[in-house]
Amino acid sequence: MAVNNSSLEALLGIDSVDATRMCFIFAACTTLVFHCLPVLNSRFVNYGPRVSPPPSQENDKPTTASFLDYLAAWRVPHRYFAHYYVVSLLSSAFWASQLLTNGPVFRFVVENTSDEHLNKSMTVHRVLLCSVLMAIQGGRRLYESMVYTKPSSSTMWVVHWLVGLSFYVGITVAIWIEGSGAIISKTLTLDDFRITVAPSLKTIVFLPLFLMASGMQHDCHHYLASLKTYTVPIHPLFFGIICPHYTAECVIYLSLTILAAPEGELVNKTVLCAMFYVVINLGVTARNSRLWYQTKFGEDSVRGKWTFLPGLY
Repeated sequence: MAVNNSSLEALLGIDSVDATRMCFIFAACTTLVFHCLPVLNSRFVNYGPRVSPPPSQENDKPTTASFLDYLAAWRVPHRYFAHYYVVSLLSSAFWASQLLTNGPVFRFVVENTSDEHLNKSMTVHRVLLCSVLMAIQGGRRLYESMVYTKPSSSTMWVVHWLVGLSFYVGITVAIWIEGSGAIISKTLTLDDFRITVAPSLKTIVFLPLFLMASGMQHDCHHYLASLKTYTVPIHPLFFGIICPHYTAECVIYLSLTILAAPEGELVNKTVLCAMFYVVINLGVTARNSRLWYQTKFGEDSVRGKWTFLPGLY
């Protein structure tokens, strides 16, 4: 399939697929840098109960420290996490309308996608399946945020909030962008939503895995919301893992990475880049959670437990 030379590729030397991947990788690397530097981790990375107390106002503080404290003071309520899932659902709905109608924004993305990526495409059915699963994920998390979130004075850094919003805009693009070649070559109808072929081995394995991980994460969130105070969780899912809800999140995106693979490919590389960001971001948060449990409840509360990736970390 031939397209006009893209303005994005002419300007940056990359197309829309590579640009999307690079955004996820950049976000992951930036998160890792912030975590590895204590002066940044303590101010900007932690949120909720793990956030450090406001620094004391000292007149003789170095200029750099004062400036970092000023930036760290820009915070939003922790309940703004719900905005992530509002944006996720709205973005899913927007792209669904664009894909179903070959809308102008979708065509702009295609025009800025190289022939290499257009020709090596997901099938239409995989685009539809993964888009629906992403919408289900966003809808479930929005429901949990609205029902399970308790009134709290907890906060998070405003940039953390903005990065989260950007991630959910990006992942709803990543889920279909490697299938744009198949979508642009035909007009979608309701018939495309029918199951007319036998499911592939990938679907047989990873669709149930996606659903199972979603259920496990829901159970974790329901249990954590039921706790009256911060305490060491005793739910079975927490017995050997400190943050099993993060484990489930990684499994969810791993499932999408494989379900969204183009024809002849093992994984969808764009969703894989998104999963890389998810693993780094949740790994940083899980490590901080481990340290918080250890400080608040003692070494016994975390001894013998994996942080969030059993067998690895």
